[in-house]
This record gives sequence, structure tokens and C-alpha cells, in this order.
Amino acid sequence: MNKKGFLTLACSIGLIFIFAAPSLAQVIKLSLADQNAEMGWGPVHALQPWVKKVEEATKGRVKIEIFPAQTLSKGPDIWNAVKTGVADMGWCFHGYWADMTPLSDVITLPGLPFKTAEKGSEVLWKLYEKFPAIQNEYKDVHVFQLWTSHPYFLITTKKQVKTMEDIKGLKIRVVGGPPTEQMKALGAVPTPIPMPDTYLSMDKGVIDGMGAPWEAIHGFRLYEIVKYYTIVPLSAVYFSMSMNKQKWESLPKDIQQAMTSVSGLSAAKFWGHNFFDTAEEGVAERVKAGNHQMVKYVMPPEEVERWQKTAGEPLWKEWVKKMEGKGRPEAQQVLNAALDLLK
Repeated sequence: MNKKGFLTLACSIGLIFIFAAPSLAQVIKLSLADQNAEMGWGPVHALQPWVKKVEEATKGRVKIEIFPAQTLSKGPDIWNAVKTGVADMGWCFHGYWADMTPLSDVITLPGLPFKTAEKGSEVLWKLYEKFPAIQNEYKDVHVFQLWTSHPYFLITTKKQVKTMEDIKGLKIRVVGGPPTEQMKALGAVPTPIPMPDTYLSMDKGVIDGMGAPWEAIHGFRLYEIVKYYTIVPLSAVYFSMSMNKQKWESLPKDIQQAMTSVSGLSAAKFWGHNFFDTAEEGVAERVKAGNHQMVKYVMPPEEVERWQKTAGEPLWKEWVKKMEGKGRPEAQQVLNAALDLLK
């Protein structure tokens, strides 16, 4: 074989190996448990794009299969599903698990001064980075990012709530922690119900209403049964995207680095903004398309201040006292840091 032929053959063999390399590399398949409907606002605008970011960052060596609508695990069971390896990854709503991540609950205190989920998510992630005591709350899993909703507002089926007196005695769906205490302080009857059950519960009159973000109204089609929307800042809630710790530790270092590169602070803000802040437009489209009723009432500042003085700032002090009584002396520092970050 002449020199030219040899070089041609060598180049051809080299090209074969170059193009074959991705297929020869082992593809790591991961399962992700989610409670939300596949075509809900949050999954379409946050979950699915983030999964794509992970797969692109790992150059296709990681493939994530999303199991939506509780098909792999019920919403309240997802944390344990991740912890035990039933699911490799999970979308976790921490309102289901009162006292499991109690210092993180600071972001759910009623009346904290933020309006967007993007800002709340930024603050929660920075608190996680700053306080080892918060990191310790997630020691059983590997956390990619934490994010929050925007502060919930009130939706009701039969009665428009305009004042504190209007909410007294109403059965309001709540999540654990400070949001429950807020409803008690306002005179409502806090009723814990899993999010996927809220549609039927309101439709059948089991509950009179709930605090909700736009995303949940869109994803669970609550606009079909809810008539009254009272825009008053209630509590926000928070979430994590976590992974089974043993599964994470088994991944190659370069895969860990690639997944980490699309996680953390930037991902927290991405999830908050795309999952929650943009969802109002989606609800407006559905309401118009379905000719549903939406009676919106924006609570005036003087009434908001009444709610804040009764069921806002007093609960901040109670929360600190409660946390300190349970052996968490960092509570006041965590609250102060949250308020500083929200300025």
C-alpha cells in the first residue's frame, strides 16, 4: 500500500471511531417522578426544558425519563421514593412534609416582602448555600436546586373574600407549616388536602377555597370550578429537585460536573420564573377559551395591612420561637438573612 493509501485508510478508521464514540459510551438512564400533568404549565415551561438542559450538558450520556401525573409515585410519597431508590430523581413539594425541612420553611412565612417566584427562589437557594443547618435538612438526598412559588392568593368557589371577616369559618385547603398557622390566625378552617384532590374537593364543597399560584390553577384546571380570585399576598411554598444519594455517588465525576453546571442558583431562578411567574398568561388563555368566569378582586393596601398585622409578622416571631424550642438556634439568623436578601 502506498503512503497516500495508508493515510486515507488511517483517516477513515479514525473517523469511524470518532462517530462511533457517542454510541459506544454508556447511556445512563434515570427515572424522574413528578406529580404534575405532563402538559401542565410547569412541566412544559420548566421541568421538560431543564431535563433537556441536563441531557445537553452531558452530551447525551444521560437520558431522563419523566413519569408524570403520579404514575411512578404519589406526590406525598416522592421524597421517600427518591430516598429509597424507587425513583432516581423527583420533583418534591415540601408542603407535604411538615417539620421535615423546618428551617427552609422560612420562605413560607406569610407576608415576606417578595412578589415573584424568581426572587423567592434566589433567596431560598442562597440560604441553602449559607447555612449548613439548612443543608443538613436534605442530607438524605442530593439536591440540584430549590425554588419557590410566588406568594399564593386566594381562590374561592361560592363567595368573594374582600375582608378578614369574609374568610372566617371558610374551609381553606392548606399545606403544612406557616401557611396553616396563617389560616388559623385569619379565622379560617385550615384543611390539608393533597393538591391532585383539590378539584373534586372544591367541586363537591368539601372545601370552600384555597391559596393557590397561577401554575396550579392552570395545571389542575381549577379555573373550571373557581369563580372568585382575591389577590392578597398569602404564603409562598417551595420545592426541590432531588436525586437518590447512592445513584448520584455512582455517577462518573464528569457527569456529576455536567449536571451541576445546569443546577444551583441559575436553575432555581429558572424554575421559579418559568414554573410560576409566567403562568398567569396561561390561565387567562384557558379562561377565555372555555368561557369560564373569573371575578378578580385586588385587595386594597389598608386591608392587606390588616391581614399582615394579624396573620403575617406575628407569625414570624412565633416561628422563630418554635424553631428555637425545637433545638434550632439558627432560626433568627435564617429569618434575618432572608429579610436582608429580599431587600
